Amino acid sequence: MKNFRNISMTNQVMIATILGVIVGIIFQDKVESFKVVGDLFLRLIQMSVVVLIMGAVIEAVGRLEAKELGKIGLKVFIWFMGSTVLAAVIGVLFGLLIQPGKGLEVSGFEAGTIKASTESLQEIIVDFIPKNIIEAMAQANMIQVIIFSLLFGLALSLIKDKDKNSILLDVVSSFNNVILKMITLIMKLAPIGIFCLIAPVIGTIGTGVLITLMKFLLTLAISALLFLIVWLLITALYCKVNVKKLAQNMWRMSIVAFTTTSSAITLPIQIEDGRDKLGISDRISKLVMPLGMTLNSNGLAMFLSLAIVTFSQFYNIQMGIGELIKAVLLSTLACLGTVVVPGGGLVALATVMPMLGLPTESIALLAGIDWFSGMFRTLLNVDADTTVALIIAADEKELDYEIFNA
Repeated sequence: MKNFRNISMTNQVMIATILGVIVGIIFQDKVESFKVVGDLFLRLIQMSVVVLIMGAVIEAVGRLEAKELGKIGLKVFIWFMGSTVLAAVIGVLFGLLIQPGKGLEVSGFEAGTIKASTESLQEIIVDFIPKNIIEAMAQANMIQVIIFSLLFGLALSLIKDKDKNSILLDVVSSFNNVILKMITLIMKLAPIGIFCLIAPVIGTIGTGVLITLMKFLLTLAISALLFLIVWLLITALYCKVNVKKLAQNMWRMSIVAFTTTSSAITLPIQIEDGRDKLGISDRISKLVMPLGMTLNSNGLAMFLSLAIVTFSQFYNIQMGIGELIKAVLLSTLACLGTVVVPGGGLVALATVMPMLGLPTESIALLAGIDWFSGMFRTLLNVDADTTVALIIAADEKELDYEIFNA
């Protein structure tokens, strides 16, 4: 057991997934009773998701200086949201086009149901704003919770700057640290929880689900590649730079992001290459790039939207245009509270899946390939943060074209 604890969490989860598949194949529906342990694990994750994301968004926005918010904050936020929405839309489109969740009959497995939206566009927009934030939190309405958190964080930033008082912000930060620590402790149970979710699924559905997972990864890879091509072209045209040179100058940070699957590890190289290869000023890079780690997660948005479409197909649940729009919105807004803990993608999935009526058991299936999908998620996150910094630097006349073209 001691040796097992020395293995990284990623490898523990992969071992648990393989064991779950083997046990499910051998014992089939005899392991159905394991599911209760897996359900307990999912509940442990879900119970703190609302306050986790709420606190993360409030702290990220609250930490911004009021003068930065006024001058370039809105511009940064718009570009962040634009790139994230694009990533989520591409995830949905390729999920509908390639249909990775199709081709498998799921029997004996109760799925959630997505209720068709009967609201008008005006009603949907009005519903973004909570009438009562406590009610929104109780119902885990993440769109309303995040809207409130953005406004709360903005007000906190303005008060902090005016009164030179950050006591409440420090309290929020300390609270976030406690919640993150709690999630980290819960995630230590991930190998057991995922094993107890995977085994019954394989035992009930069969090994055909593995083909779905491989198709999901392939679809994610294709979607990520298309997004990068489109976004680099947009950036190059906007900043009036050569797109080939842009890709070359971002090559090192992209390789580090892809191989380490960590935005935090890549950040120092990202800032260094932003200055020495792309010509971005330190002021812009040190504001935009760290902020992007919390508020801009294109890879996660694509992963979430693709997961939603894949599992709606997997369980043969029809999604109308209203539900697809909601999937894009949820995938976009969930990224505002990106959690820097092991299995952060699973925590985000636990946020969006129940809101669309999809079974939370699906989370365990994607946990088995989380490291592989994390490669593409991190690549998109890092590259998009860097290109937004480049765009802002060009707008603010703080982009050195001589360094870029050197």
